[in-house]
Amino acid sequence: MKEKEFFQIGEAAEIANTTSETLRHYDRIGLVRPSRKDKWTNYRYYTKQDIVRINTVRALQVMDLSLDEIRKVLAYDDLGKIVEFLSRAEKKADEKIAAIKNSKAKIKAAKADYERKLRWKECGQGSYIREIPERVILLSDTLEKPTLDNLWNYLSHFYDKVTPRLKDDFYFEDLAGIYTEKNMSRLFALCVRYCEIDGLRRLPAGKYLCASSNEEDREETVRRLLSEAEGGYGAKPQFVLQLVIVSGILHWNYEVQVYIG
Repeated sequence: MKEKEFFQIGEAAEIANTTSETLRHYDRIGLVRPSRKDKWTNYRYYTKQDIVRINTVRALQVMDLSLDEIRKVLAYDDLGKIVEFLSRAEKKADEKIAAIKNSKAKIKAAKADYERKLRWKECGQGSYIREIPERVILLSDTLEKPTLDNLWNYLSHFYDKVTPRLKDDFYFEDLAGIYTEKNMSRLFALCVRYCEIDGLRRLPAGKYLCASSNEEDREETVRRLLSEAEGGYGAKPQFVLQLVIVSGILHWNYEVQVYIG
């Protein structure tokens, strides 16, 4: 079957994920003219190459370029200049994507924090089970428990732990917590992006027995959960997590987590 050579304006708009009125506007300002226009009906017909140009214009608009700027770029006679410009636009697009991913990670962290606060409110002192995906944390070398001083600008401590050469390889969720294993406790940061260095711990995915606690009863809560994990679920937890949940400017509580498999 012969390949289609021309597309009516509605077809071209659908392929380019835009509207017929947008294509008419592009034509009026001389940005993207259809390869063929019927002189009697004034119907516009677009080729595949026209649609490539439309898609290019749409992509450059996302980069915050005005239509006038785009028209000037696409009017270059020098193909090398066009390639150079599009390469810069591609780099800018990558930067936008990275910024969006960063924003998404922050939104995800904020959502998780509010979910923890909601569980605290709903569950009180009772235990509950959470299904949690695998996590990677970075342990502090020195910090053992949260204080007003170390919670302020908390993550800077962990970024300082990473060598300058590797800083771009790390990104941490906005979260604080205590990791305890074999009677040794260290504050930790939850890794969103990381590479292998000393101090990393990989926490298994699965079910965690959890309970909310305040500063005064968190040690008792840990003992209670460990006993419940062993007696009720036959688990022998190797570590305990205590996530910090800020409840006020000078106050915080905890969500204690014990892995039960």
